[in-house]
Amino acid sequence: MQAWHFSETAYPYLPPADSYPSIRVSLPNKNYDPRKGAELYDRYLEEWQIADEEGMEIMLNEHHQTATCVDPAAPLMLAALARLTKRARLLILGNPIANRRQPIRVAEEMALIDVLSKGRLEAGFVRGVPYEISPANSNPVRMNERFWEALDLICKAWQSHDGPFSHEGRFFHHRNINIWPRQWQDPHPPVWVSTTSASGAYEVGAHGFIQATFLTGWDTTRKIFDSYRKGWRESGRGQDIPNHRLAYAALVYVGETEKEAHEGAEKLLWYVTANKVAPQYANPPGYVPVAANVAMMRGGEHPLSAFAKGASVEAAIRGGFMFAGTPEQVYQQIKRHNDYVGGYGHILNMGQAGFLEHEDSVKGIRNFARHVYPRLKEDFPHSRISGQPSELPGEPPEKYMLYSSSTVKMERSVGGQLGSAGAR
Repeated sequence: MQAWHFSETAYPYLPPADSYPSIRVSLPNKNYDPRKGAELYDRYLEEWQIADEEGMEIMLNEHHQTATCVDPAAPLMLAALARLTKRARLLILGNPIANRRQPIRVAEEMALIDVLSKGRLEAGFVRGVPYEISPANSNPVRMNERFWEALDLICKAWQSHDGPFSHEGRFFHHRNINIWPRQWQDPHPPVWVSTTSASGAYEVGAHGFIQATFLTGWDTTRKIFDSYRKGWRESGRGQDIPNHRLAYAALVYVGETEKEAHEGAEKLLWYVTANKVAPQYANPPGYVPVAANVAMMRGGEHPLSAFAKGASVEAAIRGGFMFAGTPEQVYQQIKRHNDYVGGYGHILNMGQAGFLEHEDSVKGIRNFARHVYPRLKEDFPHSRISGQPSELPGEPPEKYMLYSSSTVKMERSVGGQLGSAGAR
């Protein structure tokens, strides 16, 4: 298994949430202090460097017009990391190509980073969340079709070395494609695609790319990975799917003690609780299929949305959105989740968010890298085959759970009373 340190480079110094309608798209940038922002960039880059030194890989992403992720040009940050780091693989997940007007520019940017890093790039691509539509001045209709045409064109540009070719597609038109520099890796860097739907995962599997899913818990992740494996097999890629073709992203914090772990994990929840989004940005017309809108009107809800209404560390761990605790607890939580969904070979650790300060972020990175990661690499090698889900219940046993000190005290008190009553 490979583990990747991930930060959304958030800017958490905001006014009270009830003073603005949405943290995304419309929050005035007068709330951003460039001096504080520069200090944050310095510390986030340093944390990625520490992850590199500790033997972890590096992941970053891109969002626009939001305090939750102040990285509107991820290729620039990736280029900096290509020079600042020594050995880590560099994953961008990803390039929002359904909202980009020029796929060839993306192919050039990724090729440049691959050369700068001497072949350490992992090139990820995303359709883009609904909040990105307005900042990109994009059309939410037919985004999937635009995405796949753009990605096919990027891959072709990477693999064409004999002079210019042209492309006349449904959405993109290029008369003279001949990218310089060509990428370091041959035929091209590993391609990742993130999706949180079974239908999307089927397409990723059919293309043979690496599939990542974000905070989708137990059963939803299982369905997504099952669909990926189905797409892989039905496209003629064979019956065996190596687990390194699948990745799962979760909030992750490892402490030396349960108390330390709980305090760190609680701060990571800012990522979920701060995500206040106005309805017009959350579901623009045409972004999701009609059937999905019908399901929402009937009360259907994404598991993460339901969780956010009563977010807690305990609920996050039970839901499979977070792995937090002592090294043994976190190892067991990841192992159980991995077994339940049928196996994956990459864990994408969101190890920093909100007000988790630099010192505590570094502690979490080092505790994971030194005390959890070695066991995961040994027990989940890349040669392992994905697709044999266990029948374990979809949450960890009590001994692998993490509770706040007040919850532990309350449970002990209640348990003592029950014990006394039973004795009488």
